[in-house]
Amino acid sequence: MRRPAQDPSRAPRRVGFSQTLSRWDVKVSPYLYISPFFLLFGLTGLFPLLYTAYVSVFDWHLLGGQGDFVGFENFAFVFNEPNFWKGLRNTFSIFALSTIPQLMVAVVLAAILDANLRAKTFWRMGVLVPYVVAPVAVALIFGKVFADQSGVANAVLALVGIDPIGWHAQPLPSHIAIATMVNFRWTGYNTLILLAAMQAVPRDLYEAAVIDGAGRVRQFFSITIPQLRPTIIFVVITSTIGGLQIFDEPRMFDQLGQGGPGRQWMTVTMYVYELAFGSQKSFGRAAAVAWVLFIIIVAIGVLNFWLTQRIASDSSATAKARKKVAR
Repeated sequence: MRRPAQDPSRAPRRVGFSQTLSRWDVKVSPYLYISPFFLLFGLTGLFPLLYTAYVSVFDWHLLGGQGDFVGFENFAFVFNEPNFWKGLRNTFSIFALSTIPQLMVAVVLAAILDANLRAKTFWRMGVLVPYVVAPVAVALIFGKVFADQSGVANAVLALVGIDPIGWHAQPLPSHIAIATMVNFRWTGYNTLILLAAMQAVPRDLYEAAVIDGAGRVRQFFSITIPQLRPTIIFVVITSTIGGLQIFDEPRMFDQLGQGGPGRQWMTVTMYVYELAFGSQKSFGRAAAVAWVLFIIIVAIGVLNFWLTQRIASDSSATAKARKKVAR
């Protein structure tokens, strides 16, 4: 069918101002809605990060202020300091002892809370109570629990015939004690995040699994865990960031707050605080350590993301191969 020819004398229709404004509203509004976050991030996150990099290349002191440009001398000083390597070792040790058990326990607790329990709201809010407690209070309480002579932990060990442990004297016991504090405070928080993800899993998958004869354990590993993969990645990355920046718990583990007489539980952030406000009062060296820690956190975060993506791709490829074989 041929369309009727347009009248050449008729003027083209102009788009009204309201229509133009509505088009701009559709295109620009999403960016305006998210702009407050990026503005606040630029002021409170990006600017301090860049300013710390600027301070790290100067001989900057707490009392004297900005000094001469020294380049990478602050970084060279830090890498030659034994306390920096002790702090890095302690940080990774506490991080491993806290993050891995914390994630495993959080997944199990989330699965239990996702079941058909009585008083669901009470139990779900109960796991969040330790997160509400102030870190200082948690550290003071667990400092008494893990006391060297009269602590509750040694009293329990004595009941089973184990000699008292010097929780403040040896590196590994002190790391276990601090990791216990971290797990006590953050396990419930991660549990609720994983619980929210579990509730978003389609129930049709579980019904189909029950019809096929799969038990609860098989459903957990074949349905729940694969569906939680994006949330687990998020929890692992946030736990990595928080675990490598740990400060409150080791700082309050004893009265001096120096990480022990031999720095056996001093973390990297405590070393930053010591450089900035201790005897040296060197903001330049403290900024250098802060930037080294930032690079380590970014590298571990990228590594975690790459590993999880690799595992996800391998598991999906295996599932596809099994479907082909079944056909």
